[in-house]
Amino acid sequence: MPENFLPYPPEITTVDQLEDQLSVPHPGLIEDLASLDGDIMIIGVGGKVGPTLARMAKRAAPGKRVIGVARFSEAGLKERLESWGVETLVCDLLDREQVAALPVVRNVVFMVGKKFGTAGDEPLTWAMNTVVPAYVGEHFAGSRFVAFSTLCVYPFAETSGWGSTEESPTTPLGEYANSCVGRERVWQFFSQRHNSPGRLVRLNYAIDLRYGVLHDIGKMVLTGEALDISTGVANVIWQGDSSNHILRCLAQGTVPATPINIGAKKPASVRHVAERFGELFGVKPVLTGSEQPLAWHNDCRLACGLFGEPRVDLETMIRWNAAWLKAGQPVYDKPTHYGERQGSF
Repeated sequence: MPENFLPYPPEITTVDQLEDQLSVPHPGLIEDLASLDGDIMIIGVGGKVGPTLARMAKRAAPGKRVIGVARFSEAGLKERLESWGVETLVCDLLDREQVAALPVVRNVVFMVGKKFGTAGDEPLTWAMNTVVPAYVGEHFAGSRFVAFSTLCVYPFAETSGWGSTEESPTTPLGEYANSCVGRERVWQFFSQRHNSPGRLVRLNYAIDLRYGVLHDIGKMVLTGEALDISTGVANVIWQGDSSNHILRCLAQGTVPATPINIGAKKPASVRHVAERFGELFGVKPVLTGSEQPLAWHNDCRLACGLFGEPRVDLETMIRWNAAWLKAGQPVYDKPTHYGERQGSF
């Protein structure tokens, strides 16, 4: 059965509908999780991606326990997850004893990391991105895992080509990106030491309607704010598609853990996206600067070959975002800073 058989709506008009669409499991994910023994733990389930990813795991494998772990500082998140059948555990992941008290499961998705606010708080960034993985990797010895990473571990690549591959050197720009290389190395160490099959997910820009690169561009076009197009491309993927691919990586683990780029097969042109939003809003985008030949740009053909190309295309994502913005629907007000070119977050 083809994985693009699931229908999606011409518009998304409510938060409930959005979260439902973001958590739809593809048939391939259902099959992959059925082939794996044991339950699933999502560590760092708070934030923008974790809740719907956890819900997707439960929808794909209703017979497995899906356990979400976080501090749960966001009001109502714990209750919302539990209403979806996701069990919750409160844990300060910087406390080694609390991590050691977590139940050991066979399948772990590690989503913990610090990015924004790194400048001026570098020690905490390194602690979250390297110390916490050590605590978790030590405790879950032998478990399968998928650990979130970032496209920022690569240096800039030529935008005219396919971009950085999983074999490209990790010589990134800035303190945050270097701490992410550290996170990957810690996971690889524990993977090899404990024979834990794993994948390091170098995620491109996941698209919700409440945040994301398309949200950022659309908002600037709608409000008439000048948009710098020096970073001329951005690889965007519907968060529902990226979550499906990420969870499917549990069945693709290696020892030691190896990276995989998750995103669309080809990046979006920022100029094209802005102009398309302009057409939908009936305004002319205010564009400044000129496209530079280098940017964070990676090659996602490996993941697309394993899991299929994302089912939600760029035009659909733009239309959904445009309608959401025009309707004044809820947003997170958390810019992606996709255009950052100095590596400072």
